[in-house]
Amino acid sequence: MMNDPARQALEALMEGNARFREGNPAHPRRDGRRRAETASGQRPFAAILSCADSRVPPEILFDQGIGDLFVVRAAGHVLDAAGLGSLEYAASHLGVPLVVVLGHTRCGAVEAVLAGGETCGSARFVVEAIRPSVERARLLGGDIRRDAVRENVAAAVSLVSSCEPVIAALVAAGSTAVVGAVYDVESGAVEIVG
Repeated sequence: MMNDPARQALEALMEGNARFREGNPAHPRRDGRRRAETASGQRPFAAILSCADSRVPPEILFDQGIGDLFVVRAAGHVLDAAGLGSLEYAASHLGVPLVVVLGHTRCGAVEAVLAGGETCGSARFVVEAIRPSVERARLLGGDIRRDAVRENVAAAVSLVSSCEPVIAALVAAGSTAVVGAVYDVESGAVEIVG
């Protein structure tokens, strides 16, 4: 169940994405005045967990300004303790009513797993975190790339929503909502999923 502030935040994000997608971004709150307003503190209206892919900049694709979004980015939007702690901070200390897990089409991290996932170094952590989502997608028998991205988003939504003790308690109390979305790198559209 989504509370009114979370619903309003989601509407603002989707309105901003419509402006971006249509090629009419407003570029709101990106001037010296906004910089001065936010210098002493931040009050973002949403947190976004997004892939680190350079084609997926949340502030731009949602047409938002300085201080509007609290963004956590990592390859394949894979979370570690630092990412979860960052989202906990956004929800508990900054009071964001909405956390969006944003996957995207043509995700290189998902593609790496689909191709066999042979990596070395710390990239192995990313591949191994995504592998169960790809395996679930294979069982669906549909468009493996689309389904793998969506399954990876669903897994992250579940992880964030159940993050004890902070976010899970806020979700249970109805003060924070966690939703999944997929950004299409070709059309520019964001679709809410799950």
